[in-house]
Amino acid sequence: MLKEMKQKDFSRESIKYFAMFTMLLNHIGNIFLGAGSFLREFFIDIGYFTAITMCFFLVEGYHHTRSKKKYAGRLFLFALLSQLPFSLAFAPFSGLNMMFTLFLCFLILMVLENVKNKVGRGALVVLLTFCTAFSDWAWMAPVFTILFYYAGTSKEKQKKAYLISCIYFGCIGLMQGMYFLSPIMCVVKTLGMLIGPVLSGICICRFYQGRRAKTGLTFSKWFFYLFYPVHLLLLVILHRVML
Repeated sequence: MLKEMKQKDFSRESIKYFAMFTMLLNHIGNIFLGAGSFLREFFIDIGYFTAITMCFFLVEGYHHTRSKKKYAGRLFLFALLSQLPFSLAFAPFSGLNMMFTLFLCFLILMVLENVKNKVGRGALVVLLTFCTAFSDWAWMAPVFTILFYYAGTSKEKQKKAYLISCIYFGCIGLMQGMYFLSPIMCVVKTLGMLIGPVLSGICICRFYQGRRAKTGLTFSKWFFYLFYPVHLLLLVILHRVML
């Protein structure tokens, strides 16, 4: 990725690899580091880069995939494979993992594209959004996905989509923090939470021009699917060994 900065643009795959790295940091912070430590908060905050970035690439992938049914099938399959590692890693949280959320977001994209009746389309989108209440990144990932869908390939619209997404994410952070933090600490924590999404917006809006990597596309494709359940399982095993 550093090499690509000299070219003034990043490939899709390099941004996704960085997203996997920030997700790893987030999960290390959640699983291994003590509550309230600076390093834990930093790892968690930088890890918020991943979800919004994957929503962006979900929309892009939706438009470019040769088979939307196979794409949806892969998301659902890896959501099933990821559930046990996810549940073990984040117990006692009993919700569904992020792959399920992305699967529901993919269904939202299918509704937006294929349902012509406005009332029916709106009702289905709301229903699918409500379904994310039981999974990771509930309520947020669908909003990010819808904003990116309507932004299309326009850089100006993508910037607006990121701005609205960051404001929305920040408002949720403020509402959550006000119940257990002082007003000043609530604002500080919320600003920290925005590091990841803002960094994602800079990468996509400033340094991404739709370019794909020149080599290793098949490897990268399956690596991105496998990384989620495999790294969670390895973190769980390592955590159990260290106890």
